[in-house]
Amino acid sequence: MKPIRKNWVRSGLAFSGLVVALLSVSNSIPPISQKAVAQDQFNAADMQRVVNQYCLACHNDALATSGLSLQTVDFTRIANHAETLEKVVKKLRAHMMPPAGMPRPDFDSYRIMAEWLENELDDAWTANPNPGRVTPVHRMNRYEYNNSINELLGLDVDVMEMLPGDPTADGSFDNIASALPFSTAHMERYMSVARQVTRLATGLPPLSPIVSTYEIPLYMSQDWRQTEDMPFGSRGGISVTHNFPVDGEYTVKIDLETNYQDYIKGLGWAQILDLRLDGRLLERFTIGGDAPGTPTPLSFSGTGEPGSVDWEQYMLYQATEGLEITVPVTAGPHSITASYVRQQVIEEEIPQPRQGGRLPANSEAYLTYQKVHSIEVGGPYTNNASFGESPSRQLIFSCYPEQLTEEAACAEEIVSRMARRAYRRAITDADTDLLVEFFNRGREQGGSFDAGIQFALEFILSDPDFLIRSYQAPENLAAGEIFELNDLELASRLSFFLWSSAPDEELLELAEAGNLSNSQVYEQQAHRMLDDERGVNALVEDFAAQWLNLRRLEEVNINTVLFPQYDVSLMEAFETETEMFVGETLKNDASVIELLNADYTFVNERLAQHYGVEDVYGSRFRKAALPNTTQRGGILAHGALLTVTSYPGRTSPVLRGKWLLDNLLGTPPPPPPPNVPILPEAEAGEIPASIRERLAQHREDPVCASCHVVIDPLGFALENFDVIGAWREFDEAGNPVDPNGNYPGGIEFAGFSDLRDWMMDRPDRFAHTLTEKLMTYALGRRVEYYDQPIIREIVRNSAEQNYRWSSIVLGIVSSPAFKSSMGPVQVAENEKNNDETETIASTTRL
Repeated sequence: MKPIRKNWVRSGLAFSGLVVALLSVSNSIPPISQKAVAQDQFNAADMQRVVNQYCLACHNDALATSGLSLQTVDFTRIANHAETLEKVVKKLRAHMMPPAGMPRPDFDSYRIMAEWLENELDDAWTANPNPGRVTPVHRMNRYEYNNSINELLGLDVDVMEMLPGDPTADGSFDNIASALPFSTAHMERYMSVARQVTRLATGLPPLSPIVSTYEIPLYMSQDWRQTEDMPFGSRGGISVTHNFPVDGEYTVKIDLETNYQDYIKGLGWAQILDLRLDGRLLERFTIGGDAPGTPTPLSFSGTGEPGSVDWEQYMLYQATEGLEITVPVTAGPHSITASYVRQQVIEEEIPQPRQGGRLPANSEAYLTYQKVHSIEVGGPYTNNASFGESPSRQLIFSCYPEQLTEEAACAEEIVSRMARRAYRRAITDADTDLLVEFFNRGREQGGSFDAGIQFALEFILSDPDFLIRSYQAPENLAAGEIFELNDLELASRLSFFLWSSAPDEELLELAEAGNLSNSQVYEQQAHRMLDDERGVNALVEDFAAQWLNLRRLEEVNINTVLFPQYDVSLMEAFETETEMFVGETLKNDASVIELLNADYTFVNERLAQHYGVEDVYGSRFRKAALPNTTQRGGILAHGALLTVTSYPGRTSPVLRGKWLLDNLLGTPPPPPPPNVPILPEAEAGEIPASIRERLAQHREDPVCASCHVVIDPLGFALENFDVIGAWREFDEAGNPVDPNGNYPGGIEFAGFSDLRDWMMDRPDRFAHTLTEKLMTYALGRRVEYYDQPIIREIVRNSAEQNYRWSSIVLGIVSSPAFKSSMGPVQVAENEKNNDETETIASTTRL
């Protein structure tokens, strides 16, 4: 056993008499693993002795380093100090305290102390449960609103860009109730969106023709077949699903990409562009080369010169003037595809005679592949008298009056049924009367039964009863009393967690009948919803995308001079890989630990080349075995995660290590102190120092060292991955990569595979972090100290099922934190600092 260090150097601090006394006896106390090896032998007196020995030198009443004093903590009364001690547990589990250079307990002592504290805290919670308080008013975020209107109206539209953005609370998730305002601006946007989507759903034409533009990101490669929606033998282009509100005539226009001079690219040779509706060829265009309309001087034998009026007009706009058609389309969603016919080019490698005439100065842009910039759909410009039978109309109009006398009854049936689904509860007579009044007003203004229904639906989708999930405490509830959510509230909470949408008919019927109170029925519904495609999609697109920072990919401005292989196509491939990978584990109800060590991933040809995976061709993503699991395997080696934790021109062990601690290990470091100097850069003419050497200089500051001793080894282990996740042996400056790291507790990493193996040896730690993140998302509030006993119980039970996704999800939805709430007074006291920004630095330095 390694002896505890006896030298304690600390400059610039004046210690109190208490601290001096503690230091004088610290070396005479043996490690606790010598005194009490068995967990059941450890007690409050032992814990107090350890705190006296290792913690009170800084965390006493006189110094209260980082705002924390442990001097008055009574370890025989754990419940009185639960908030502080839960943070101490996190520091113990991460071996983050005492700071570097200070005496530390031996390795086993950390485990014994953490387990004892956890057991005592769990017992204290059981004796006095605190499930927290459900936020009584919880507005839908954009993603939830979008899903809900599509489910309710039978549409397939994306209205998220039409709504104000949703802030994230503490950088976590955008569904945290306390961070979702409900302002006048929100109400105005909701009303505008409601008007548009209800006219679309009911088949009413827009108040004026609408032009929708779908753009391709500027730097996306269009050299290959873009998606599975594209025809075989095609390249580039775009495929979109557009909702046509009514039967009628619409225009479809294609715009091509230009260079910095606004010249259309690729006009030096003839290229063929197909336009299709639902796979049916509408028009085939030939653009460039000797296509009709091409000015004669563009051929090599011509006499004209680039810069002439004809040439300029052609290059700027005339080449695309004819890329527009008018087509009759029936109501409902239809796919529109514009793609080029792929033309194989084989280089002859035979010298060619010099051609006469001139080519434009920017000949590379002139002779390159053409690219589609956007596709524009406008209309309707004429519409049939019939509204058509779109899926949304079939869903909404469960009846249709044949004569005027039938309208009132039919309207009441439709609006009551739609409102019940929208409001997620039974409809009262007052609700019905109000909705019928709106129907009558719309009927009068619009002159038709359909217009009346549209107006009533517009009101429903702007009603706070639709936009807000509200939870009501029972009347005469005693202060601090715990109560169960009713079945309808539980149905909404379950549905918005697993589907990010309102309850479907089956769940709503069970809730109305009071059957969700039956635990067997409740668990069956949770399983059904998790197995449903909507459950997988929502947890991947909303939860995982935020937990794994996929939404930040577009914000990362990679230096493409240093990394020319990075473009929009590769960025989107990164995102798709991680989404499909997480989705696969969810669909198969696999162990969440598979996220760390899977020997497969999902790639298309572009990403396979980037990763060195052979025999993958085409744009379609498919599951592929990894050829070398010492260099790939699990989310640690995903390009998306490695890119969002890098700087534009170099990797960052600090960003990567911090990200791992926060998102996978559950022990985020405190924010850096103010005025921390940036890493030193090389002077002109000097050989740049490696990132390891520069961080070593940074760690010479003891204030920085206490955190970097934990952060840096994790980041160094990933240094074999460059800025965009490619494997490398040398860094950006040409220095050999050194992926070795020494983690507190005598743990050594020799690179990526060692780090992954170390995490695999501690599956409960990763499972605890994932459960904590998922519970935050499920509850729509920040996880607090009093939630930790619940999380530990979920993780322990999940371990018996090999940490399967379903065991964690079922544990969360069956927990007191999800199904119940506490009266406001006591919770207000427990959460008095709930709205303050919390930092671990200010509360824990053991």
